[in-house]
Amino acid sequence: MTTNFGTIDVVLMPESAPKTVENFLKYVRNGDYSNTFFHRYVKDFVIQGGGFKWDSRQGAVPVTQYDKVVNEYKVANTRGTIAMAKVSGDKDSATNQWFFNLADNTTKLDGTNNGGFTVFGKVANEASQAVIDKMTGVPIVAYDSNFTEIPLVNYKTGAFTSANLLLVSSIRVLGESPDIRTTDGVLTASSFGGYATAAPGSYIEIFGTGFAGTTREWATRDFVNGAAPTTVDDVSVTVNGRPAYVSYISPTQVNAQIPTDVPDGSTVPVVVTYKGNASQAVRLPLRSASAGLLAPPSFKIGDKQYVVAFRGSDWIGNGSIPGLTTKPARPGDTLTLYGIGFGNVAGSTPIAGQVVPAETPITTPIEFSFGDTLAKIEAAVLAKDAVGLYKFDVVVPGGLPTGDIELKVKFNGLQLQQTLFIPVYNN
Repeated sequence: MTTNFGTIDVVLMPESAPKTVENFLKYVRNGDYSNTFFHRYVKDFVIQGGGFKWDSRQGAVPVTQYDKVVNEYKVANTRGTIAMAKVSGDKDSATNQWFFNLADNTTKLDGTNNGGFTVFGKVANEASQAVIDKMTGVPIVAYDSNFTEIPLVNYKTGAFTSANLLLVSSIRVLGESPDIRTTDGVLTASSFGGYATAAPGSYIEIFGTGFAGTTREWATRDFVNGAAPTTVDDVSVTVNGRPAYVSYISPTQVNAQIPTDVPDGSTVPVVVTYKGNASQAVRLPLRSASAGLLAPPSFKIGDKQYVVAFRGSDWIGNGSIPGLTTKPARPGDTLTLYGIGFGNVAGSTPIAGQVVPAETPITTPIEFSFGDTLAKIEAAVLAKDAVGLYKFDVVVPGGLPTGDIELKVKFNGLQLQQTLFIPVYNN
């Protein structure tokens, strides 16, 4: 258990609480405890977590709850043990929340109290116990009705932030290898089509468990002279044995860019490694190109998937995208769109693993049509100051009707797999 106060190692007790351990590990392996915080602290009694995550945009949000687990009270709640929290009056109501016993709570939490509180593990060593003891020096604040006994660091008034919290960045099983799920475990980036086939230079999303101990995107500090990282916080990815460029990590998802020195036209193995432990290999079909335009799930309204497009600083849309101010495109407008997987470019500019110093034209033929009307392309380039991102400047043709127009793209003579729409207003 990695916290902002240090690491807490816990030895689980499946022999005395098998269903409870299984329940706890389900949350761990699904990454549900990543970026959570200790939300309740009662001095000389317990410190409790597992109930809330910290989201940089929304603040405190509840952790997903799975089915209740049957009570398995057998082991006493002595100092240094970890046990499941539950609802008063329902002995079989434990789900996601747990607590560390800060004192010998044997008599307080035994079988006479709601059937007893199930101990399913214990602190593994003195160093881990010292981390918990250090946390107990943090003041307890009666913040609001949801957090009546929350420990907050350097808190004065107003809304608390992540800087005030006792954070749990991740919980993982030591020595356990990453596991890529067997169905749809590797896809191209979901915001660019989410295909089951990829291409050299494409971004892929890998899904499973046990991938990382932290959650973050690559940062400036990870780049060396413009070269993208192949390892982020002890997480690496290989495609056909070649290092991929790791752009995002979390316990359940890793994103990476495929290097260009892998053979297309074949099915290649993808492997995630964390702290020296490698996952099983999952096969990924590679093609010479697997192009997709930026069209995230948040831009799908009903049965229509809208593409992300800009006119200068204006987002293009019909007002239906939640939380976003948009305007429809007009004939004659030059729109900017973005994509990945559009293949080679002129000269020696790398399409993978390197920040691009200048816009570089693509070399494969491409066509944009609004409905059946061909559009003029003013630029089709690898974008400057990005890694493997393509930019297209396209002019909206005249004579279009007002409404949602299907945007059709042919790349190297083949239609893109995406079905995309763009709102147009013609007065």
